[in-house]
Formats: sequence, C-alpha cells, structure tokens
Amino acid sequence: MVGVAIAGTGFGQKVHIPGFQAHPHTEVVAVYHRDINKAKTIADSHNIPHACNTIADIVALPEVQAVSISTPPFLHYEMAKTVLQAGKHLLLEKPTALNATEAKELYKLAKEKGVIATVDFEFRFVPGWQLFAELLSADYVGELRLIRIDWLGSSRADASRPWNWYSSQDKGGGALGSLGSHAFDYIYWLFGSVRRLNAHLSTAIPTRVDPTSGESKPVNTDDTCILALELADGTPCQVSISAVVHAPRTHWVEVYGDRGTLVLGSENQKDYIHGFRVWGSQPGKPLTEIEIPNRLIFPKNYADGRISAFIRVVDQWVQGINSLQEITPSLREGVYSQLLMDLSHKSHATSSWVDVPDLETFLGNQPLA
Repeated sequence: MVGVAIAGTGFGQKVHIPGFQAHPHTEVVAVYHRDINKAKTIADSHNIPHACNTIADIVALPEVQAVSISTPPFLHYEMAKTVLQAGKHLLLEKPTALNATEAKELYKLAKEKGVIATVDFEFRFVPGWQLFAELLSADYVGELRLIRIDWLGSSRADASRPWNWYSSQDKGGGALGSLGSHAFDYIYWLFGSVRRLNAHLSTAIPTRVDPTSGESKPVNTDDTCILALELADGTPCQVSISAVVHAPRTHWVEVYGDRGTLVLGSENQKDYIHGFRVWGSQPGKPLTEIEIPNRLIFPKNYADGRISAFIRVVDQWVQGINSLQEITPSLREGVYSQLLMDLSHKSHATSSWVDVPDLETFLGNQPLA
C-alpha cells in the first residue's frame, strides 16, 4: 500500500482524493492546505489521518511515500522540488511548471533521487483515445497528410465569472496552460515530435471582476489559441483551442492519410473524459464508427468522469513505484509539453514561426534564452 499525501484541495477533493481512495493499492494519509483549519476540516470529512499547512510538514511524515500536487501552476515548482528533495514519489497536475527550465530541473531532480514522478496526462488512459492510438500504430491511415484538432469549450465563456489565478499569466493561467498542455502531450504521444510551430493567442474577455475588491481587473491570459505545427516527419497539424465558445463539437481529432481517415470526438459538454467515439474510413468509403473493445473500457464509471481516467494514471504510477522503473508519462513528457507552451508564447510575441529543439537535446543542454 502506497501512502499518499494530497496537496491541492479544489481539483484534489473532486478527483485526487476519491481516485486514490478508490484505488486498491493507495491510501490517502495526509492532506495539505495553507490554512491549517481548512486542512483539518478536509481531513476529517474524508477520514484522512494527518492535516498539514506546509509541504515540509507533509514530506516529514514517515507514512507519506508519495505526494500528489494539484495546486495552481505557479505553486508547482517549489512544492514539487520539496517533495522530490525529500525522496518522495510525485504525481503532478499539468501544466508541469511556469516554464520549461523549471520543468527540466524537476525532471533531473526526480532522476537524481531515483523516485517515480508522473504528470496527470489523462487522455493517454481514456478508452476511445487508446483505441485511436492502437489504430494509428496499426497504420490504419497510412502516411500522414494532415491532422486537425479542435478543443472548444465554454468554461470561461461567462464574462461574469470572477477573476482568479487563471486570469494571470504570472500564475500559469490561460487556455494554453489548461488545455494546450494536454494537447501538446497527446500530439507527442500519438504523432511524435514537433519541428516548428506558429501560435496566435487571444483574449475575448479582457477584464473580470476581482471577488476580493469588487473592482474590474485586467485578464492577461489567453482564452483562445490558434496553433499551426509542423511535425518532425513534415506532417502539418492545425490546432484550435478555446475556453469561451459554445460549440456543439467539444473535442475532435481528425487524422488524414494516404490510406484512410480516423476521427476521434466527443459531444459531451459536461464531462471531458467520457463520450469519446472513434470513426474510420478508407478512400471512397463512408465514415463508420469503430467499436471500442471491452478490454479498453473503464471497469467502473464515476459521477465525475475524470476519476475513471485518474485511477488509471495512479495505477501506472503505483506500478512504477513498486518496480522502481520509470514510467510513461513521466516528468520527461511534462518538460516537452511545457517547452511547446513556452515556444507558443514566444511565437505569439514575435508573430513568427519558432523552431522546436529535440527533447533529448533540450534536456541535455543549457536552457533556452
């Protein structure tokens, strides 16, 4: 049984705590909140034995072998560093950090300490996505010619939604961080490295009301991202991400090759994990749904669909902890996702295409200027 501490009690209470409590080989033994009274209340309500208001206190507990961090991104680096330096295993929410240099430092620290660190890139563990990956690996589409990705949602569409850390670039907010971090990971997983990219980021709702002061406050993060990528093999990939649109098709991936077409998509507005279906066609044939095999289906569904995928992430992590073998995804994949986000900001700032260094080169060399 792996003793796990929870840092981050928003998403942590919705997904991490129930996910770890449902997993047969993990036990939630501690919870962190900067307010000790809130930490104690959360601990009591979930039958967690320890409550702490510093990460140093969390990692000092002998029962804690591993820590999951789901705090806002600007807190990730220092918290993760404390966890890794203490020799504890780490599960980190995305985006990994505020920049690729921080992410790389965490990756190297995890390797140096010999601990298992993973990032919650949950799409790798969703049944429809796993079938899609298998079909791509089996050369269903043949030689790639075009990839199109649309990830369109309305979570930030309400202009009356108050200002919070998501509205601040310094705190790691924005649609690129919350959604683009996932998209960059699954592009790498499904299609490989990116050679260069071009990004345009925009903000549809430029101000929001600060709930503490009641005053209107500027939003300096993106809520829509238009990205053009050229993969290492030359394939063009077009990505549209938005958190401020009311779209009937929420998350769609279309892959066109010389031998066929594959489409993965979900119209589920409420749950971004469940509802994915896969379609395929050969040239001249109609697009037909491909059934997801039972071996890939979640054994149990939860009211919050994210828990089903998260339990699979935890399962992979626990296997890595028990065998002390590095798993995928690890912080290595977190570094690459972060690197592509950094370069997207650079591309937007310079209105130009930006070359993407090879990941191994980036991990081995000095940080980007």
